Amino acid sequence: MRPTFDGVLFFPVTPFTDSGSVDFDALARHVAKGVEAGPGGVFIACGTGEFHAMEEHEFGEVVRTAVEVAAGRVPVYAGAGGSVAHAERFAKSAKESGADGLLLLPPYLVEVPQAGLIDYTRAVAGATDLPVIVYNRNNARFTEASAVAVAKIDNVIGFKDGTGNLDMVARIVQAVTDEVDPDFLFFNGLPTAETTQQAYRAIGVPLYSSATFAFAPDLALAFYDALEAGNDELANALLRAFFQPLVRLRDTVPGYAVSLVKAGVTMAGIPAGPVRPPLVMPTPEDLTQLQSITAAGRAVLADALSQAV
Repeated sequence: MRPTFDGVLFFPVTPFTDSGSVDFDALARHVAKGVEAGPGGVFIACGTGEFHAMEEHEFGEVVRTAVEVAAGRVPVYAGAGGSVAHAERFAKSAKESGADGLLLLPPYLVEVPQAGLIDYTRAVAGATDLPVIVYNRNNARFTEASAVAVAKIDNVIGFKDGTGNLDMVARIVQAVTDEVDPDFLFFNGLPTAETTQQAYRAIGVPLYSSATFAFAPDLALAFYDALEAGNDELANALLRAFFQPLVRLRDTVPGYAVSLVKAGVTMAGIPAGPVRPPLVMPTPEDLTQLQSITAAGRAVLADALSQAV
C-alpha cells in the first residue's frame, strides 16, 4: 500500500554507548522526540542511522524499537542495501520487525551496469511484500530507462535522488510519471536537502529527507512550512543563516553528514554517543561552530515569529 508522507521526513541517528553497542533507551527517546515533533515519516537505520555499520541482529532490534515508539502514528521505513544477500536478509528482518517499507540503498562497492541494477532491485524488492523506495546515488545511478523498469516492479513505489543531477532527475520524473504511474513518489535525498529543495520542487520532486530534523526539528519544520506557504523571505533567511553554513561545515570532513547530526542530537539533550569507524566525530572546534550555526538559525526563526505577532 502506498503511504502518505505529509511533512518533513525524519532520519534518526542510531545512538551508541561508549563501548560501541546500540543504546536502545536513547534510541527510543530520540525517535519519540522526533515523532512528537510531527514528521511525515520515520526512516530508521538508513544513511544517517549508520546502516552500513550494523549487524543484522542490531538492525532488527533498531527497527523494532522505532516501530514500537512510532505506534502507527507515521510510516516507518527501514534501510536495506549492500550485497544482494545482505540486502535480502535485512529486508526480511525489517518485515519481521514491523517496518512499513524499505529504502533500498546502493549495492556494495562494485561498478553497476543498468541491467544489474534492475536485477538487484528486483531481487531485494522480491524478498518481501513491503513497499520499496529506491535510492539513486553513488554506484546505483539510474537512467530514464532503468528507472522506468524498476518503477514497474509491483512493490516499488518511490525514487529518491542523492546525485544532484537535476537534468537526469527531471527526465526520470517525466518518464516514470508518463509511462508508469502519475502518483509515483519522488524524494530529494541529498545531504542537507533543504539547500536544494526549491530546485527539486520545480522539477516535480516535492518530498525530501531532513537530517536536520534529527537535532533541530524546529528549524526543519520552519523551513518546510515556509516552502509550503510560499514564504521565500523566511526560507531564504534560514538558508543563509543555518542550512548553507551547515553544508559548508559538513563538507570539510567526509562523513560529517552523519557525525555532525549525531553530535547535534547529543547537544539537544539525548546522548547519541560516537559514530562507528570509519566515520569520525567532529572536532571540538567544529562542535562549537555547529552550536553557533544552530543558534543563528534559531535567531532568524525567533525574529520571524516576533514579527508575526
